[in-house]
Amino acid sequence: MSQPSIFWWQKFGTLAQMAQAGVALLGFVAILFQINEIRGNSRAASARQAFLGYTDLAFRNPKFSVPDYDVIKTGGGDERAQYESFVSYFLYACEEATAAFAGKPEWQASCDYDLRPHLPFLCEKNVAEPAYLATYSADTQQWVKASMKTASVTPPDCKLGKT
Repeated sequence: MSQPSIFWWQKFGTLAQMAQAGVALLGFVAILFQINEIRGNSRAASARQAFLGYTDLAFRNPKFSVPDYDVIKTGGGDERAQYESFVSYFLYACEEATAAFAGKPEWQASCDYDLRPHLPFLCEKNVAEPAYLATYSADTQQWVKASMKTASVTPPDCKLGKT
């Protein structure tokens, strides 16, 4: 008996099976894209929430959002601790926002604007406890140090320059 001739595609399955595999592969790729989009949206929502929390904190504590650091420094330990927590929350919110919205310079500009009054504190804190800034990402550390340099905030006096 002679064997019937086999076409190339019959070795791999019927045309319907190949189409089904192609559709499954496209579905898998679509799921990967969807997971990536959900991850990005979640990060953006988290960053917005952190920045909104900072904004609310700044609204409720104007003495910290536009600080007179010399007064805070000489005041009680509680006020200094509250201010340090305020600045930590601010840096965290900016770190989240700039990472989540890397292509949107308005977030960085907002953080730059709000950072300037806190530079004397960050300068003194960095001199006294260099590990403090190390708790933030390398990008945040570089941003704070570059901002101090731009504003001429240097040890030992750590005062804002005339820029």
